[in-house]
Amino acid sequence: MLSRRFFLLTGTAGLAAFALKNQIAPFAAAETFAVTKTDAEWKAMLGDEQYRILRHEDTERPFTSALNEEKRKGTFQCAGCALPVYSSETKFDSGTGWPSFWQALPDAVGTRTDTSFLMVRTECHCSRCGGHLGHIFDDGPKPTGQRHCINGLSMTFVPGAAPA
Repeated sequence: MLSRRFFLLTGTAGLAAFALKNQIAPFAAAETFAVTKTDAEWKAMLGDEQYRILRHEDTERPFTSALNEEKRKGTFQCAGCALPVYSSETKFDSGTGWPSFWQALPDAVGTRTDTSFLMVRTECHCSRCGGHLGHIFDDGPKPTGQRHCINGLSMTFVPGAAPA
């Protein structure tokens, strides 16, 4: 006879397996990127936090990135491969604690569905190296209505003329 305990344990194990699968294999999609490195090479090149964010889709704590307060004109580049990904012209203060943009540079980011933490979100990553940047939400300002909520540690900033 099946007990409540059996159903509770089976359901809990199923949810845990679903969440774990979506956390361990974020790069399971068969995408290929122009810049590739071994896991050891990425780890040596990036600091521990950058490695966790860019290669394992972690998230930095809100309000900790210096790029959140960056107001100069310039270009935000992927910290993994230096591809320009965002212009300062599209940056805005979302109040969320992470650098936010209403649009990426053309062909700079790729997206995929992220079902981790029992949510459905749009993950965005560098189109050249696949490094995780953050997520895109539909609660941003005009003209796109999007908010690209980006980890500051996934980018570097180059001051100067901002790309259009």
